[in-house]
Amino acid sequence: MDIFVCIKQVPGTSEVEVDEKTGVLKRDGVDSKMNPYDLYAVEAAIRMKEDKGGEVTVLSMGPPQAAEIIRESYMMGADKGALFTDRKFAGADVLATSYTLAQGIKKLGNPDLIICGKMTTDGDTAQVGPEIAEFLNIPHVANVKKILEIKEDSIVLEMDMPHTVEVVDVKLPCLIAVDKDIYQPRLPSFKRKLATKDREIPFYSLKDLDDHDEMKYGLNGSPTQVKKIFPPKTNTDHEIWEGTGGELSERLFDKLKELKFI
Repeated sequence: MDIFVCIKQVPGTSEVEVDEKTGVLKRDGVDSKMNPYDLYAVEAAIRMKEDKGGEVTVLSMGPPQAAEIIRESYMMGADKGALFTDRKFAGADVLATSYTLAQGIKKLGNPDLIICGKMTTDGDTAQVGPEIAEFLNIPHVANVKKILEIKEDSIVLEMDMPHTVEVVDVKLPCLIAVDKDIYQPRLPSFKRKLATKDREIPFYSLKDLDDHDEMKYGLNGSPTQVKKIFPPKTNTDHEIWEGTGGELSERLFDKLKELKFI
């Protein structure tokens, strides 16, 4: 089974500056890590490979330092990786990101299955996986909490809906977006680190893709623009009240009225 996993490098801290002109995060010099949801996706792919055989390829779009998370995937058990990196990809919204990754998948081959994490912790949109599937014209299933069965030409999944849990049988090739706790991600292996330290991580830029239209990538290809973004204000002001239950409840009522909560 040929499995592709889309992963992303995200800031390892909430203390990230924002470019006021573009509305995007300033990632240079910020400690980064693999998106936590993508760890579940990588684990799911490796377990499927161990069960059914095949190969796991991880791919990401980002700056050159994003190769670190591909290297981490190698240490977990992934077989191949690729990084799509180009300044013309920078500032992409979910649509441009999805299009770039879809073009990258076409560049690398025709997988039986594509796995994504449910969402990223720096965006929380949960849109990239389904949009990749739409660009590739393949079925997709989001919010996957269990992989029940892998058949010859389909996969049976349990998906967590808002009010129900549904079981679906989806034809391959398809894309699935897995939720957290589908499996417990394994730790990177030091033995695999030594074994894969010289394994290649190919870099691809816009000129390597079939579609070279710059208006479909990065900020140029992003129909949604962030108008304003700012870190939340912190307020540590507090008061300590003492008194009887009746006195405190009356004071709390007066305070809520003062703040116009009631």
